[in-house]
Amino acid sequence: MSYAADVTIIGAGVVGLAIAAEISKGDKQIYILEKNDTFGQETSSRNSEVIHSGIYYPANSIKAATCVEGNALLYQLCQEYGVEHKNLTKLVVATCDEEIGEIEALLKKGQANGTPGLKIIPKSEIEKMEPNITALAALYCPTTGVVDSHGLMQCFIAIATRNDAHIAYRAEVTAIEKTADGYRVTAANDDETFTFNTRVIINCAGLHSDKVAALAGIDVDEAGYRLHFCKGEYFSVGNGKQKLVSRLVYPVPPVKTTGLGVHVTLGLDGRMRLGPSVEYVNSIEYSVDIKKKQMFFDSAKTFLPFIEYDDLEPEMAGVRPKLQGPDEEYRDFIIQQESDKGLPGLINLIGIESPGLTASPAIARYVTAMVKPLL
Repeated sequence: MSYAADVTIIGAGVVGLAIAAEISKGDKQIYILEKNDTFGQETSSRNSEVIHSGIYYPANSIKAATCVEGNALLYQLCQEYGVEHKNLTKLVVATCDEEIGEIEALLKKGQANGTPGLKIIPKSEIEKMEPNITALAALYCPTTGVVDSHGLMQCFIAIATRNDAHIAYRAEVTAIEKTADGYRVTAANDDETFTFNTRVIINCAGLHSDKVAALAGIDVDEAGYRLHFCKGEYFSVGNGKQKLVSRLVYPVPPVKTTGLGVHVTLGLDGRMRLGPSVEYVNSIEYSVDIKKKQMFFDSAKTFLPFIEYDDLEPEMAGVRPKLQGPDEEYRDFIIQQESDKGLPGLINLIGIESPGLTASPAIARYVTAMVKPLL
């Protein structure tokens, strides 16, 4: 079986689908290949579904720029297409004097990134907003919210397929060969394989994006593309306690920014979750370790005095595709058109973890601008 495509997107997670929706607005032949049975089966559907505001990332980084732009675009898109979401807002709380300086630093970082409406609020104002939490001061983030990630991905699919993009599920890419004017892609579908030529490849394979880059001939260690699996587990809060907080509540994040600390998120159904934890792992699996319950309880108790140990139950886990390993410094998203590696027309997106969900519509615009000169 032989096909000819202008653009082939590998991976039907939220970022790949956002790109498909954006790039298909032109008159192009677009194919999306997804190795799983359906869309968004990995990182895109195993996260806190938070619409981030852009306070955690260094100025001028891709993460900062796409998060702040994506935040505004995401709210617009949700309103236009009826994707369920809530602008809950967020407090990043300081529970001791030493942490007040840290939320002030976050305020400056967010302001440098262009995050609107940020302000430090005192204990008296916190008590009015959230009388059941403990904090000396907090950074108030008015643009933070939550979104139905599944509904968002369905929206992107609807836009893309309306524009004649095509999605193939159970289609795992097994080979990528450079040709004179593009690439020959081989994929396995159940017991069959198929090969087709494409002018541009966009690698949005998430947890497997480094492997796809390697299929194209890139030395992922030399390029700095090697991914690390970082597992995050969540516990739900029951016994009616979920009604005692009305917005997202985060602690001051750890220094290395490997994660944002065990924080409180509220689902669109009002359910409260604590998480995610941070644990580097060697393989992808989604069990929740009940032994971590004490750690979750101890972490949350510092700012949620009403939490009791028996309120917590294991809920879910996800795995992040991180570029930085344990105790390593911050790494930005890699969004790279690989002409300098002798692979023009190959665009790699590597290490697209948080805030990838929020950033997805902005990343889509960023990548579309890279593709236009190639076609």
